Amino acid sequence: MAKKTNHWFILILLATAQFMVVLDTSIVNVMLPRVQSAFALSPTSLQWIITAYTLAFGGFLLLGGRAADLFGRRRVFLTGVAAFSIVSLLDGLSRSGGMLISLRALQGLSAAFMSPSALSIVLVTYKEGHERNLALSVWGSVAASGAAVGLLLGGILTQYLGWRWNFFINVPIGIFVFATAYRIVPKHEAEEGDNSLDLPGAAMVTAALMLLVYGLVKAPLLGWTSHSTLTYFGISLALLIGFVINEVKVKHPLVPLSIFRIRNVTGANFIQLATGASLFSVFYFTSLYIQDILGYSPVKTGVSFLPVPFIIGIGATIAPRLIKRIGYKPLLIVAPLVSAVGLFLLGHIPVQGSYYAHVLPGLLVMGAGLGFTFVSLLIAATSGVAGHLSGLASGLVNTSQQMGGSLGLAILTGIAASSTVVFLKVHKATSSLASKAAIVHGYQHGFYIAACFAASASIVAIFVVKQKRIPTGEKSAPVAAV
Repeated sequence: MAKKTNHWFILILLATAQFMVVLDTSIVNVMLPRVQSAFALSPTSLQWIITAYTLAFGGFLLLGGRAADLFGRRRVFLTGVAAFSIVSLLDGLSRSGGMLISLRALQGLSAAFMSPSALSIVLVTYKEGHERNLALSVWGSVAASGAAVGLLLGGILTQYLGWRWNFFINVPIGIFVFATAYRIVPKHEAEEGDNSLDLPGAAMVTAALMLLVYGLVKAPLLGWTSHSTLTYFGISLALLIGFVINEVKVKHPLVPLSIFRIRNVTGANFIQLATGASLFSVFYFTSLYIQDILGYSPVKTGVSFLPVPFIIGIGATIAPRLIKRIGYKPLLIVAPLVSAVGLFLLGHIPVQGSYYAHVLPGLLVMGAGLGFTFVSLLIAATSGVAGHLSGLASGLVNTSQQMGGSLGLAILTGIAASSTVVFLKVHKATSSLASKAAIVHGYQHGFYIAACFAASASIVAIFVVKQKRIPTGEKSAPVAAV
């Protein structure tokens, strides 16, 4: 019994580390107006405070996950926690917008080594089946709730201590996680004898993803068919093709392409990509709407998101029992559609709106869908994966979320900006109220496209995800079918 209790304590510690990682994706949303004022940043530059983190995080996650397999999960995890804590301190000491954006990229790089190694430790600590499903439900609820809790915490810190404390708060937590993990997390030897790391592959895939997102961010300003935009997209495509060729030929690839023969790994990562694309935009647009249109303070804005983690937590708690009875595929079909309905409701926000009438219903419905989605896709994405590839599988599922978030935010902010400009031209609006109407019009279009992203996750679940039947009486949950 003591051994199991220790395992659950390790899970809580690792989930705390993951909570920090997810928290720093959303905690900055509420502080954006203050930072914009402090450093005189343009709206385009302001977005990079979020994008630089998610882009570096997503771009290097594959490298971080593979490093955990090659050099030992505990070692890579502790290195990531230490670096994350140090860079968080430097973030809070930033003297300019450019410095903050650069440090946010380094923070994302640190998180890319910290997160997949933590999840990989969870995968090898719990055997595949109901016990692992319970562990992953805790992990999934923490990951999903962290984004919403970040908005509340960000509001409190921004209003009462200043925006810099959104980063300082990571330092004592990071010290605690490092010191405790060093004592209680068992050492993990490298899973493979040869620890050659595919640095060319890592460089190509990271550069490709960064150029793709940068092109999407710049496209609304430069034009979708402009020479510069097409150049960004073209180089990104060439690098992705080069990455695939490299992975086929190199002796020790960053991503052994054979892992995608596990059909559910492929399907779950596509679902995660679509879910991330819809999720990140919700907190970005809704936070700006609540503060700039409804006039809420940072703290009141944070409190307004508080119901979301509770709803997600309820869904994540119920999910393992449902999965044990009916499997994860039915949940992966239905849950994203529930989130899509919530996003569609948010798409109806008016200029002279009310939080309780126009924001809260959509957030609650979306949160209900997310709680079931995250747990189900984590189980699908990691079931049936060999131990020596657990770090890679962890890196893949995290990469899909972060890159989905980066790509989705870039696409949706571009669509919102374009819709706002068109609205102003068509209505020839000049008054303050008309300007707000144009901004809200852009947010509405962003939410509608986000709903389409969420619905596409359900389509992937229908046609790609497979569920292996389990003999009657077997207690473990369904595992992925190859």
